[in-house]
Amino acid sequence: MQRFVFDNAALQAGALAERVGQDLARQLDARGEAVLAVSGGRSPLPFFERLSQADLDWSRVTVTLVDERVVAQDHPDSNARLVREALLVNRAAAARFHPMVRDGESAEEAASARLAEFRQPQLVVLGMGEDGHTASLFPDAPELTLGLSPDAPAVIAVTPGSAPHRRVSLTLPALCAASRLYLSIQGEAKRAVLDKALAGADPALPVSVLLARPGLPLDSYEA
Repeated sequence: MQRFVFDNAALQAGALAERVGQDLARQLDARGEAVLAVSGGRSPLPFFERLSQADLDWSRVTVTLVDERVVAQDHPDSNARLVREALLVNRAAAARFHPMVRDGESAEEAASARLAEFRQPQLVVLGMGEDGHTASLFPDAPELTLGLSPDAPAVIAVTPGSAPHRRVSLTLPALCAASRLYLSIQGEAKRAVLDKALAGADPALPVSVLLARPGLPLDSYEA
């Protein structure tokens, strides 16, 4: 894993958007299409804004999510709403979007439906919490053991104890099957968590189990 450290979030967002745009172009050249999975929250906004302007044939790109809260798609906490408003604009408005939760679905219904129609993302942009969670693989979730299992289905329902809303999340096997992953974090506290996670796999820091996979094609972008 390479760690790229930037002086501020704007530089980080620009570099990550450039890299993801280049890798999307390579996927389009090699495969004719690409599936990109992104994370939600507020920190990706500058990255989304930059990436949305990438000069690509976005009509051949499918955008989906790494995880989602089980809320209506117009809810303030909806990752789908964030992606539509911040990423699927400018040139990226031509991309196809596959939300992880549709209105009226329970967590279990959404996980089952998305599993049935699952398309493996080639490119995955992850975040990380100060508790070491990535995607919605929270250390206090009853489903964590399943989510980190090599035999897990690609998509599961998750009930985090320390965060609002039930979730639907990609699991470790789905993340590890990507051609390229990027971890985007900001702040000294999260960089300290990443340092600890790189010391070895520990389910108490779920991201560490991902990072411990040999040959994982992941780079971190830090500010």
